Amino acid sequence: MAKLKVGVLGATGMVGQRFVSLLADHPWFEIAAVAASPGSAGKRYGDAVAGRWTLPGDVPAAAAALTVIDAADVATVAGQVDFVFSAVDMAKDAIARLEDAYAAAETPVVSNNSAHRWTPDVPMMIPEINADHQAIIEAQRRRHGTRRGFVAVKPNCSIQSYVPALHPLLGFGPTKIAVATYQAISGAGKTFETWPEMVDNVIPFIKGEEEKSEQEPLKIWGSIQGDRIVAATTPVISAQCIRVPVSDGHMAAVFVAFERAPSREQILATWQEFAGRPQALGLPSAPTPFLRYHDDDARPQTRLDRDAGAGQAVSIGRLRPDAVFDWRFVALSHNTVRGAAGGAVLTAELLKADGYLTAK
Repeated sequence: MAKLKVGVLGATGMVGQRFVSLLADHPWFEIAAVAASPGSAGKRYGDAVAGRWTLPGDVPAAAAALTVIDAADVATVAGQVDFVFSAVDMAKDAIARLEDAYAAAETPVVSNNSAHRWTPDVPMMIPEINADHQAIIEAQRRRHGTRRGFVAVKPNCSIQSYVPALHPLLGFGPTKIAVATYQAISGAGKTFETWPEMVDNVIPFIKGEEEKSEQEPLKIWGSIQGDRIVAATTPVISAQCIRVPVSDGHMAAVFVAFERAPSREQILATWQEFAGRPQALGLPSAPTPFLRYHDDDARPQTRLDRDAGAGQAVSIGRLRPDAVFDWRFVALSHNTVRGAAGGAVLTAELLKADGYLTAK
């Protein structure tokens, strides 16, 4: 099977680097173009990230040899690839215009950015949860006037740990959810070397994260009505998002009340049995199992469990009754794999499997 040719927009940043790393040996996709800001354009990719490569090991050789293209040069990038991943660091309205320009150039965009998360005909996907939202792409194509171009996005990294754990429990009617997320510094594009003030420190505020944590799950749990995705109205979610001195991995402490409170055994069985379309299809990046429960009260731990399922799985623990809500638990996901580049790669695999991504 011939691989699809992929471009990475924002390839020099932390999430862009993760895309490059994940795609180096991908069985379905190969990097054909790397793009970034004008300051990096014209350089070899290996030179552009020299001294700021944040991942273990060396820059993948094939990508290192590519010449960085200005991400704004849509025609050049689009002429070399079948679709692009977007991880550009720009103002939100500029990102939206750039991604729309690629879609208009008949080059689908799978985006890590937030610019189009609330565009009504753009699917915002956790592939195991709302694969059916792909169907809205046809309405988006009609709006764009395109044959194959579209934009699909993944949600914020802050929700990737607890929404997958809550989703299998929707049948019990969750009504109220309180969540506190403890988020790694890589979520801000930082390392301890570039952000020394985070060492031995906790910051109780991350701009925009609480609103995203409370609102984005409702679009994921929403439904397609005509030419738009209409967000769900329940459950009500209250979130606090805290930056902690951890390199990678977002942890969530979750409290949930139900219309029909399940037993502990029902919750554990539901988690154990849950699998989504990526698992059914055997997609290359799909973790099996997706949800992993730990009986040890000291788990999940960030250092021990963030890489579960090659960073794509969600680890859960400490399920216990709550005096205010019905149940509480802790969940963990890798924020730059499942929560960012890896989640986008899995989304692209699903889109390819279902015929939305094809060779030009």
